[in-house]
Parts: sequence; structure tokens; C-alpha cells
Amino acid sequence: MKIYNGATGWRFEDFRPVTVTGMGVLSAAASGIEAFGRSLKEGRSGIGYLQGLTYPDGQPLIGAELREEGLQESFRRYEGDLSRNAGRLFRISGKSVKASALAGAEAWQQAKLNVSRPEADRIGLIIAGSNISPAVSYAAMVEYGHQLELLHPRYALNYMDTHQLGVLSEMFGIQGEGATVGGASASGNAAVLRAAQLIQLGIVDVCMVIGPLADLSPLELQGFLNIGAYGGRSFHDAPASACRPFDSRHEGFIFGQASACLILEGADSAQARQVEVLATIAGGAAALDGHSLSDPSEDGQVRTMEQALRTAGIAPSVIDYINAHGTSTPLGDVTELKSISRVFGGQLSHIRLNSTKALTGHCLYAAGVVEAVATILQLQGDFLHPLPSLEDPISREHYFASSLAEPAGFTYGLSNSYGFGGINTSIIIRKGAS
Repeated sequence: MKIYNGATGWRFEDFRPVTVTGMGVLSAAASGIEAFGRSLKEGRSGIGYLQGLTYPDGQPLIGAELREEGLQESFRRYEGDLSRNAGRLFRISGKSVKASALAGAEAWQQAKLNVSRPEADRIGLIIAGSNISPAVSYAAMVEYGHQLELLHPRYALNYMDTHQLGVLSEMFGIQGEGATVGGASASGNAAVLRAAQLIQLGIVDVCMVIGPLADLSPLELQGFLNIGAYGGRSFHDAPASACRPFDSRHEGFIFGQASACLILEGADSAQARQVEVLATIAGGAAALDGHSLSDPSEDGQVRTMEQALRTAGIAPSVIDYINAHGTSTPLGDVTELKSISRVFGGQLSHIRLNSTKALTGHCLYAAGVVEAVATILQLQGDFLHPLPSLEDPISREHYFASSLAEPAGFTYGLSNSYGFGGINTSIIIRKGAS
């Protein structure tokens, strides 16, 4: 019996190659895969102001907000391919679930699961994140705090993260294994790794991975402000420039709202269904620092990237591109660059480096899935998306993206995501099929 151990050199593909056959995305920058790809090439930011929220000085809080208007209309183009109850479920769901459904539906169609699909119990569903919609509880307390007996009965279901799991499984007719996977800002990558494991073990043939929109309340955002993690104070008049990964004027992360979906599928299943393979999940790893703090750990990040390379069976010199965690926090950016230098050493002169958060903001639980989509689009389209706010890099050693998109022929991309509580994740994506 073959047992996976990252230290032994077993590769992901020794078990069962895991491919990507569908993608979907909604973000404040652009929604839909085609439009999102254009926004990446153009370096178009979705960052503006968050409605009704302010910094301590009274200035509006900077962030990338996905507006709910128009989501219902967008859903109609997919409704016929989903369950009979899909329209009703969509109408009664909250903003985060609606965004997940739309991202999932776009990916479902691209993977042609509306045309041919495995049996329902051979399809899995993994939702990234925990505490996905605290705004639901906050709003209920504001409205019903003095008369809790008037609270709507559906609240008992709606506030739970598993509500997303139930609604999407009903909409798409998914009856295989499913779960929510929480890892703070590393949740997206953690969900991809969990879904890949389900496919590798033969538990499912296809797995929908959803990076859900974080529907935060003023309480969570104030908490980020109070610990000094939130940026943007110096950019009141230029919000699109507030998220500045690896720039000397970085102040902290900027919250972004987005939802993204990947359809992962065993290579044998994709071949049997005769669907296009967009990319391959070539490797990946997750590791803990062994502490409960918000501070990043250079050693933990190094261990995770090195193990991801082992699972992919490749040397550091094979990596062409890194989509960094790159949150625009001073300590986080410096730590990640030090980690990359330790892992890739003399290869830094040819590895291109950017951070999609510069355009989307930090999408929290969805970040890893959004950035996997961005990585695949760049691999497919042979381009590197820009870092428009990188004016004075904190390192002259690393080969950052410029202020404009550039042609680039990448084969392998590595995407990092790190979360509070010492959670480190890296995934390696290869262009095309095995």
C-alpha cells in the first residue's frame, strides 16, 4: 500500500493526476472568467470604498466591495442547467451564497458538467473558510436584539458555514463527500489540497472547490483596524493605490470581496468525458508553525514551499512564476520575500513575482482560489499581470512584475497563502494536462 509522505519524494501524480476542468469568478474588479482575465491584463483595480464604514478619523474605509445588485439577473443564464429548486434557493440566500452559486455555475458550465457528469455520489464539494458570513449574525442582533423571539426560523441554518454546503449541493445535485475547510487566509489553498486528496484517494472523480465571499460585519473590520493589520490610511484620495504588496509605502492589507470556483477532476475522468484540461495541480503542501499568533514564520513558509516542490517532483529551478501571498503588510511582505530567497536562492533572477491582491484586495477565505484562477489565466494566456502600485520595491533582489502586463511563457506557477494561527500553504499549478 502506497502511503504519502512528503519527505520520501512521492509525487502528487504517483497517486492520481488532478486536473482543473472549470473555473468561475466574481470580484469587485471584474466578474466572469473572460472579464477577470482582461482586468488582470489591464491591471484594473476593484478597490474603492466600503459602504458605511470608516477609519477612526472618520474617513471612509478603503476596500473592494462586490455589490449585490444584478446577481439575480446574472443567475438566470445558468438556472436551466441546475436543479429545479435552484432559482428559489438563490432568491432566499444571502450575498455570499449567491456569489458562490454564480462562481460555481460558471465553472460547472466550463467543465461541461451540465452536458455530461459522473454519478452524483462521485462528485464532491469543498467550501473554503470558517466564519464566512458574520454579517448575518450582526444584522440579526441589530434588528432583533431586544426581541429575539421574532428571529426568523431560517437563521438557525443561515448563520452556519455549512449553509453554503447544503445550498450548493442541492443546486448542483452533488451527493459525494463534502466539507467546509477553515484555515483563515489560507483557507482557499487548504480547500484545493483537500479536494485534490479526495480525487487522489478515489473517493470522488470530480470536486467543486468554492472560495466564498467573506461577508464581514463592522465588528471584524474594526478588529483588524485595532490590531494594526488594516491599511489605506494614507490613500484616502487614491483608494486603488492603497494595496501595495512589496512597496515601501505598504501599510496593511485591504479587504476585498470575491468568490471563485475551481472544478478539480481526475485526469482519467476528464479524458473519459472528453473535456478540456485547463491546468494540473502538480503539487502542494500545508504546515503549521506551532503558535497561535498572527505573526508570519519564515521557517514555516520555507518548509511548506519545499514540501510542495517535493510533492510536484520538481527542482526550484523549474518554477517560472510565484503568485505571492503578498498582503501589503510590512512584516508579512518582508517575511515572505526572505522565505522565497531561502527556497529559490540563485533562481531569483528568472522567477517572476506578483500578488493578485494588489488588484482584488485581500479576499480572505476566497484568496487562494481567486489567486489559483489568476495563476491559471496567466499560464494559459502567456502573460504576467502587473503590480501597478509597486513604485519603490522593498527588495532589489526579486524579479517583480512591472506596472504594465508583460508577455511571459510560464509552465509552472507556485501560489502561496498564509493564515493567522501559523497556517502555511503552497500549491503548484502546471499549465495544461499531465
